[in-house]
Amino acid sequence: MHPSYSRLEMMVVAASRLLQNRERVLVGTGIPLVAAILAKKTHARDMVMVMEAVAFDSNPESLPFCVADPRAVYRTTWTPTSAEVMGHFLQSGKIDVGFLGGAQVDRYGNLNSTCIGPYDRPQKRFEGSGGAGDIASLAKRTIIIMNHEKRRFVEKVDYITSPGWKCRALDWASDVMREEIALDGGPYAVVSTLGVMKFDPHSRSMYVETYYSDLGVLIGDIRAVTEFDIDVSRARPMEPPTTDELTVLREQVDPEGIFMKY
Repeated sequence: MHPSYSRLEMMVVAASRLLQNRERVLVGTGIPLVAAILAKKTHARDMVMVMEAVAFDSNPESLPFCVADPRAVYRTTWTPTSAEVMGHFLQSGKIDVGFLGGAQVDRYGNLNSTCIGPYDRPQKRFEGSGGAGDIASLAKRTIIIMNHEKRRFVEKVDYITSPGWKCRALDWASDVMREEIALDGGPYAVVSTLGVMKFDPHSRSMYVETYYSDLGVLIGDIRAVTEFDIDVSRARPMEPPTTDELTVLREQVDPEGIFMKY
């Protein structure tokens, strides 16, 4: 029998499960916002959603189209400025979780959202950091959400927009661990369309923790679309979404299919 849910729904549920009660979570538009609201409506009701320059402790009744949507400030505790969120809260270590995405990620969680190809002669240039570099450097932990493709999970990112566990300040410089350059926190997990990856506490290299077996995903599928040799020795099947998680997601979080596309 085919599962009654999609990979996108599994991805959102997997991301929401990583959020804990009473954490301050800096969220952005799209899937991170859906995952955060789902967590807040299920297991993390006292989680504090922070939206840059819009809302602190947001409690939206309906899903905002973006973090600047007026619905994001419904029943919010405070409407801060960007400087207050990125400065006072983030730089003082008061953001527990930051959601990030990008065009490329490597085995150490370095993210590229700047360009494809050499920086001075790019094949394609993207929007850049937009605060992601600050979040990756200063949040207590970060959760990365990406489609799982070989062009995205690469051996070496073309440009480090957001630092991971092992990074380099300049192309010609040696790789250093983030602790050596006084960066706190670090990548906690990568949630993809195939599974959830974590980082080994010693090598800081990415490994597969869970994969969406109920949706037909095999361990070999993940290896086939990952450019680097990813550790799969600890991989186990992901627990499928519960009836409650799917009901809340479909009927309360995004009933119109704004981001979920039912």
